[in-house]
Amino acid sequence: MTNITDPFRQIFLAGVGALAMGADKTQEVLDALVQKGQITVDQGKEIASELKSDASDRTAELRDQIIRAQMQAMTKEQRDAFAARVAEMAASVDEDDALRAQEAAEVQTAASQQQ
Repeated sequence: MTNITDPFRQIFLAGVGALAMGADKTQEVLDALVQKGQITVDQGKEIASELKSDASDRTAELRDQIIRAQMQAMTKEQRDAFAARVAEMAASVDEDDALRAQEAAEVQTAASQQQ
């Protein structure tokens, strides 16, 4: 059964894939320029960092546009159910983060006690 989110998901993944391919190709070009001595390693790292930041911003923007388009295609009831599901997922992720932080703190405490 085709879900309404499938086309949006495919578009999003295609956009992310295109950005990733572009980032990979850019890194290859920067590496080649560094090897030829046309730019320094530090300049290459700075350019790569800026490009990754731009790609991240574009991915977030694309994600937001897809979610907005998906929500516009929903009824109010569907949007309310979707928002509730997202809130549940956010709470679950927050719980997971808290557990991981607690486990990390326990490991660090145990390690410092062994020293």
